[in-house]
Amino acid sequence: MKSMEEMIAAAQKAAEQIQTQMNDVQAKLDNIEVEGAAGGGLVKVRATARGRIIGVTIDESLMKVEEKQMVEDLVAAAFNDARDKADRKSAEEMEKIQGGMGLPPGMNIPGFG
Repeated sequence: MKSMEEMIAAAQKAAEQIQTQMNDVQAKLDNIEVEGAAGGGLVKVRATARGRIIGVTIDESLMKVEEKQMVEDLVAAAFNDARDKADRKSAEEMEKIQGGMGLPPGMNIPGFG
């Protein structure tokens, strides 16, 4: 039977390993791009899987003063689409890490979303 000190040392080592893996995942999410779109692709938003916005593209056909409200709505919709895709990609990466550690899917651990 392990001593309390051995169990604490093992727990600390496991925590350090989890933190290292979390840092690796966060770095990976910064390098995965997703694209949200609205208006049949007239407005596109590129973002990292971590949710940082990289760029916005608006089709020239929308560049009319009378289309201002519609453009604003499409930009908001494209941002939300990109955010949803970023959230899904992030969740996929977190599931991979949890599975790699032998944790059951959906187990809520602080720092895992």
